[in-house]
Amino acid sequence: MGNESTTTPVQRLGANAAAQYLDHLLALSPEDARLRFGSAISAETIRKYVQGIDFDTDEVFGVHGDGLTLVGAAHLAFGGEVAELGVSVLPQQRGRGVGKALVTRAAEHARNRKVRQLFMHCLAENATMIHIARSASMDVVIDSGDADAHVALPPADSRSIHNEFLAERLALYDFALKSQVETMRRIGLALVGAGSK
Repeated sequence: MGNESTTTPVQRLGANAAAQYLDHLLALSPEDARLRFGSAISAETIRKYVQGIDFDTDEVFGVHGDGLTLVGAAHLAFGGEVAELGVSVLPQQRGRGVGKALVTRAAEHARNRKVRQLFMHCLAENATMIHIARSASMDVVIDSGDADAHVALPPADSRSIHNEFLAERLALYDFALKSQVETMRRIGLALVGAGSK
């Protein structure tokens, strides 16, 4: 799992992106939010969840789309030698490898921090996440309507550290390019608006 690469840029997000992560989660339909969190969940509970993330210990990863919208995100929570991962992707971006890219990036990050096992919990009806977990070589156990996926992570090595470094640089470059495009788009809209007056 740790040696896979992806062409989808996945950026590690800091605490300054908490509002953007919240917007992403609130953009999920009630059904998608239920599948992401395992039960029906209110907007206020999602707000408290994001406020409760400790960005000094946990990690949040994101994939940015056009207009710098966060189209996919993953929260990696550390607990000793085990890390738990939660993933969400906006509907219009599904089927494009965003979910798998997030899982692969988070797994490599966890591996490089001496985590021995990556764990995901989802509803058994969440066929998309189960498919992503299996394609990432995770063992999936389904019981009583819930599914648990886990994978043992190999120890970090020079290749995994190098891959993570390159993945982060690629994501930053991708974000910088999308930022420039968005800035030019806004300037163009402002010029068109000024010209119509």
